[in-house]
Amino acid sequence: MKLFALRVLCSALSLVAVAAAQEVIPLYPGGAPGSGQENYPEQHYFSKAWKAEVVTNVTRPTLTLFKPSPGRKNGTAIVVCPGGGFMALSIANEGTEVAKYLAAKGLTAFVLKYRVAHTEGDATEEFQKLFFSDRQKLGEMLKSDEPLAFADGLAAVKYVRQHAKEWGVSPDRVGIIGFSAGGGIAEGVAFHYASDGRPAFVALLYPGGFSGDVPVPSDAPPLFVAAATDDSLGLAPQAVAIYEKWAAAHKSAELLMFAKGGHGFGMHRQNAPADHWIEQFTDWLQFQGFVNK
Repeated sequence: MKLFALRVLCSALSLVAVAAAQEVIPLYPGGAPGSGQENYPEQHYFSKAWKAEVVTNVTRPTLTLFKPSPGRKNGTAIVVCPGGGFMALSIANEGTEVAKYLAAKGLTAFVLKYRVAHTEGDATEEFQKLFFSDRQKLGEMLKSDEPLAFADGLAAVKYVRQHAKEWGVSPDRVGIIGFSAGGGIAEGVAFHYASDGRPAFVALLYPGGFSGDVPVPSDAPPLFVAAATDDSLGLAPQAVAIYEKWAAAHKSAELLMFAKGGHGFGMHRQNAPADHWIEQFTDWLQFQGFVNK
């Protein structure tokens, strides 16, 4: 337990150093709607199970802003939703590293730190254990937390659109990208946005949700989907299903299904086909007109 606490402290200090140069924006002016008066602190640490920096016990959602250089800014913004099974956030591999890359391409990027379940000890190890041995218990545990995370995704896109002029971006050029559980959030946004929160584009990386019988919106934004066939959580078919649903509705969609990459590849380099998804995503953004000024 002491070693775990030490890892939490050391990793928290390193993440603070990274975040110190960025603007952190509260998503809501007061307490987050639907949440109680939770008083447990967030935890930041390196997960051995996921081999990634993670954040757990998020109760106050925020957007961390990554600005492009003035000469590269192209008027497009993107909300980045890290994954983590609604129990943690893979904050670097699927969050800040993605945002830095896209900011270098001229996008104004916002990493969404959304609400997750309250856990003690190592949330990533707890998730692994429950997902593979007692998925019903996991679902029951998260049934009250998932709707809050989805609400944060919808609120994030709406917030960036409302404040777009402050960052020199167009309200009609605000998109969203999500990974795993964060992909489920982005997918929820793609199906359930209101007119003032419509994303300009949606990108889903090995998404952890599928909206079933919910129809594709009549003004659905362009969709980008990527996953690996060898996804260890078995989510590859869901990626294909959401692509097929978009295509059946005659909406713009692109699917990348890699032969190898596993689950949670994010910005990790594994000498696998999935390593270059973000370059292909950037090419897709350029084709859609979101990289050009």
